[in-house]
Amino acid sequence: MACPYFMPVAKLENGSWPHPARLPLGCGWSGHCTAPGHEDAIPSQDVLQTFCNLGYASTCGWAPAERRWDAVRFAVVAPARSSREQDSIPSENVARVLRLTVVYEQNNRPAGQGELEFDLLTAAWSRRHEDARIQKMAECFLESYLRKRS
Repeated sequence: MACPYFMPVAKLENGSWPHPARLPLGCGWSGHCTAPGHEDAIPSQDVLQTFCNLGYASTCGWAPAERRWDAVRFAVVAPARSSREQDSIPSENVARVLRLTVVYEQNNRPAGQGELEFDLLTAAWSRRHEDARIQKMAECFLESYLRKRS
């Protein structure tokens, strides 16, 4: 789960996670904090690895005491077919829309969910998240997901 105050910007190529592909956003990301009082602060490498990419806001000293969520996670619920599958399936049966579920947690419990949609044919979001941070995380997650699928 990623911290809901993390704004990913670029892939973090020099992280020391044992299995970076298993990270919540599909790989490690560098970025900045959006927590009140720490807007645009760039966390250290340790903080990026421990809190931003993997952590609960409740364990980070930069997160506000009052918050809607401690963590955000994503999952694909309507996957795209691989290029090999697309070649063998008539085009009218190929998945066009990729649906992502967003799950929010607070105090290690579910605190809500949402759904986003990405149109693979037009390469555009047909249903976006209203929070720019969560939308950016979804874009990072989707980029990692599609890269693994190709």
